[in-house]
Order: sequence, then C-alpha cells, then structure tokens
Amino acid sequence: MTQKTKPTGASVVLTKIKDEKIEINVTRIKKIIVFSIIFLATLIIGSIFSVKTSKFINLEDLSKVNNADCAFIIISSILVMLMTPALALFYGGMVRKKNVLGTIMQSFVALGVVSVIWFLYGYSLAFGGDIGNIIGNLDFIMLKNVSLAPTEGSTIPHQLFFIFQMMFACLTPALITGAFAERFKFKSYLLFLVLWVTFIYCPLAHWVWGGGWISKIGGIDFAGGLVVHIASGAAALACCIALGSRKGYKTESMPPHNLTLTFIGLAFLWVGWFGFNAGSALSAGTLAVTAFINTQLGAASGLLAWVGVEFLHRRKPTVLGGMSGTLAGLVGITPACGFVTPVASIVIGIITGMICYVLTTFKGYFKYDDSLDVIGIHGTGGIVGSILTGIFATVLINPDGANGLLYGSMKLFNAQVISTVASIVFSFFGTLLILYIIDKISGLRVTEFEEMQGLDISQHGENAYRLQI
Repeated sequence: MTQKTKPTGASVVLTKIKDEKIEINVTRIKKIIVFSIIFLATLIIGSIFSVKTSKFINLEDLSKVNNADCAFIIISSILVMLMTPALALFYGGMVRKKNVLGTIMQSFVALGVVSVIWFLYGYSLAFGGDIGNIIGNLDFIMLKNVSLAPTEGSTIPHQLFFIFQMMFACLTPALITGAFAERFKFKSYLLFLVLWVTFIYCPLAHWVWGGGWISKIGGIDFAGGLVVHIASGAAALACCIALGSRKGYKTESMPPHNLTLTFIGLAFLWVGWFGFNAGSALSAGTLAVTAFINTQLGAASGLLAWVGVEFLHRRKPTVLGGMSGTLAGLVGITPACGFVTPVASIVIGIITGMICYVLTTFKGYFKYDDSLDVIGIHGTGGIVGSILTGIFATVLINPDGANGLLYGSMKLFNAQVISTVASIVFSFFGTLLILYIIDKISGLRVTEFEEMQGLDISQHGENAYRLQI
C-alpha cells in the first residue's frame, strides 16, 4: 500500500510558476492570432480596394509634371524623413543611459505607425475635400484618386505631395515624446500615436493647409509652426500634466548621458530642416531659395542668441545650450521662412532663442516635468514664430502670403493670434482627452520598478551599452 505524500512548499511554488508561464504563453498566442487576423484582413481589404481604385495607376496628364520640381521635392521628402531618426538620436543622448533605446524607439516606431495611418486615411482627413471647414472627406482614402498626375496648379505628382506630407506627420508626434521621456508605457504609446495623429494632427493640418477654417480667416504657416511645433508643444504640456514627474525629479541628478549623440542628432536635424522649410515651397524656384536662406539665418541667430544670454547668465556657454538655441531658431523661423526677408529671419531667430532660453532655464518654477524641453523649445518657439510671422510677413517675398503688422496690416496679425490660440487649445485639451481614454484602457506610466529599471530593459528587453570586463 503506497502512501501519498503532501507536496512541499517548494514544489507548490514551482507548480504555480509553471502554471503562470503556461497562462502567459497562452495569452501571448491569443494576441498573436488576433494580430494576424487583423493584419490579414487589412491586406485583403486593401487588395480589394486597390483593384477598385483605377486612378492609383492612372498616368494621365504626366506632361504637367516639372522634372526639376519633382526631383527637388523627392530630395526634400528624404531630408524630412531623416529628421525623425535624427530626433531619436537628439533625444536619446539627453536621457539617462538606461532609457536611451526606449527613447530612440519612440521616435523610430512613429515612422512605421504613422506612415500606414497616413496611407489608410490620414492624408484624406487632412487634405481631402473640405467638410465644414473642420476636416477632410474620404476622397483620398488609401490613395483613392491620388494619381501620378499633378493636382490643379501643381507641378509635382499628387502622390509625391502625399509622401512629402507623410514625413511631416511622422515627425510631429515623435517631437512630443521628449516631454514624457523615461516613463511612458510603450504599448500605450502606440495607441497614443494612432489616436493623436487621427484626431489632432489631421484636423489641424486640414485647418491650415487643407482648406480649413484657419486658411479661410487668413492664417498662414509656411512649414509647420502651427501644425507641427505648436501642436506638439501643447500636447507635450498635456502629457506632462497627465503622467506626472519622473521618479526622483528635482531630488536626483538626471544629466544627459551622451551629448555627443545629441550633437549628431542636432546636426542631422539642421540638415533635414532645409527639406522641411525650403521643400514647403513645393517647387525648385526663388521662394525655395528664400526659405533656405531664412532657415539658415534663423538657426544661426538662435544659436548665437542662446549662447550669448547663457554666457551673461551663467558665464559658461554650454554645448547643450548652443544646440538648444539652434533648435529654437529653426522652430521660430519655420512658420515664417517663406514670407519674410532675411533680415527679419535674423530678428525672429534672436527673439525666439532668447525667449526659449528663459522658459527652459526657469521651468523648475512650474509644476510639470518636461524632460527634454519640448514645451520650452517647440511649443514656445512655435508660438513666437507664428506671432512674429504676423508682424514681419510681406507680399514682396511671397505674393501668396500677406502683409504683416510692420507693413501696415492688422489683419494677418489678428489671424495669427487667433490661429495660435486655437491650435494650443485644440491640441492641449484634445490630447488630455486622448490620454484619459488610454489611461482607462491600458494605463499611461510604467510601474515604479520598471521606471527604476529603465525603459530599455523593462519595455524592450535590451541594453544600449554592454561593458565587457
């Protein structure tokens, strides 16, 4: 007769661990199956849709394409695309080494998520036929009616304009990540990308560039002061409020771990910005030359203004300060670069650099933790640049623009103020609502242990640096 033995405490624990592993694996398999079904359904629907969409491959009216303009915008699109991985390096160098890969991934993955959204419906919502001056219709969904022929008044293929604007859409939400660096759940961030691009970026792009209400009241934005920088800055403030500060903020030292990496990112951002601004002329002409010159002068004057003020304030001009000033100057000149004179671009760069220095230097007096100064540089710089556009713009540079306050007209200045305030309010409160929804679905922050461990390990299971002894 055999005697039954009671399981020991160790065996009970091992059995429990084994059951938990089985349960985790089953859950993961279910998720993979669901993802596969969605992916396959998307492919099938897309294939059917493409068959029915004849204009996608229609080669009519190709004689209207200007090859020089086409080449110029292709190169500009490449340069703007380069800005997103450049931003990943710029931000990656400024965080602590345990979070560098997590920070890089947040920018990098935006290229994947937003590109697909832009193809599926984002471009159509931003640039499709107008609905109530608020949003585009679905005329261009999945490149329906978007052919290789130019649109009326254009000299580049419609599909080229589509992909040029796609690069702007990819970069904008990546800018926001600097505000919540080192504490956002990656899976929640993916949901944030989808919702923010859909409900914030696309409507704003339509308001300004797609025939919406801001363009109707006379508001102008040559290359993204409202749509890109103000929108990302206001969203960054909402993220800081919703997520709270990093663990140890104001009590622990959190210096950048690799400013050399940040400098490499800034160098590529500066280069990419020429495609960002000059490319927004949409042709290889004199307006693109003006935007190119203004971009360089705005960046240079922002750099000198920041370094000069920092020297007077701290007696030690820093490399990080010089990079921040350059970025501030680039942001400030972005909405104005195709509307103002070179002299005005220097003034804009100086004013933006000085104001952004003050905001970032004394941000400790505010109650939010803007990890990498998205609010202080992109938000503030975008606001300053947009308002100054209403002062310095002149039709002598761009007949399609308007005269600003300096040239005797209050209309543009008023339109810029209204547009700026509306963009801030819409992006801020819209982002708060999106974050509230995400928080209810999956939560926003990583756990305290995961934050202490670092996002590289806790979210991605890898290290940026491995020391061999």
